[in-house]
Amino acid sequence: MAQSETKPSNRPISPHLQIWRWGPAMFVSILHRVTGDGLAFVGLGVLLWWLYAVAAGPAAYETFSGQAGTWYGKVVLVGLTWAFFNHMASGLRHFVLDIGAGFELKSNNLWSILTPLFALAATVAVWTVILLK
Repeated sequence: MAQSETKPSNRPISPHLQIWRWGPAMFVSILHRVTGDGLAFVGLGVLLWWLYAVAAGPAAYETFSGQAGTWYGKVVLVGLTWAFFNHMASGLRHFVLDIGAGFELKSNNLWSILTPLFALAATVAVWTVILLK
């Protein structure tokens, strides 16, 4: 039911980011969305380019490999690796929350802090293996 524009509303105002105190869970939740978008847009672009290069033949694959081997190509690939592990760990954290566990403040903050740290450690481990081969 619509209210008159001249009559003020007595309904409460929804809280916004200036009212809430930032915590690890808020940061990880926003980071989960950002990494999901990054994987969807950048990751899909890199995947499609790679698939095209594989299908188009050795010259196209050489072009892809050459660009992926540059410093900016490695930055993109390392960033995608970190985004994948961060999004996966955050998704698992949300899954645990969805089943009703981990809502205690200390537990929630601990897992919120460990999520990006796990992603960083997993990224370093994967790229260590890749670069040492």
